[in-house]
Amino acid sequence: MNSAIYRALSTDNNLTSLALRIPAGIIFVAHGAQKLFGSFGGYGLEGTGQWMASIGLEPGYLMALGAGSAELFGGIALLIGLLTRPAAMGLAITMLVAIFAVHLPNGLFMSNDGYEFALALLAMSVGLVFSGGGAFSVDRQLTAHRRASGLIPTGTLSGQ
Repeated sequence: MNSAIYRALSTDNNLTSLALRIPAGIIFVAHGAQKLFGSFGGYGLEGTGQWMASIGLEPGYLMALGAGSAELFGGIALLIGLLTRPAAMGLAITMLVAIFAVHLPNGLFMSNDGYEFALALLAMSVGLVFSGGGAFSVDRQLTAHRRASGLIPTGTLSGQ
């Protein structure tokens, strides 16, 4: 592995990341499934794409595919803690788009379709970009195994 991959996988053994990863992962997977498959009362790709086009996010179908895929696959990555930092970065960008393109004009509160929920998900995602997957993550297992076998020099990763 090269140093960029080391940095992407680096994490310590903290439980804070786990406490962020699990609920964020569940929420993102569910919202991605709504956009992609129409699960949980969602509109699927066609309906979500039409809605995205109607608010100026063009081409709507591709935007729905991108947002739904980021949420579904990024959410799965958070749940298992695999490539947590890059997945969380993609999800943070997705939430920034949601805040500025959809929710900001409606104010803060969810009751008015405001940005408070997207802001909370953005904060969780950004926290995971900084902390990595933490305890019980695949990232932690990969780096711990490589460190124990001498493949990662001491001092290369955080949380030693």
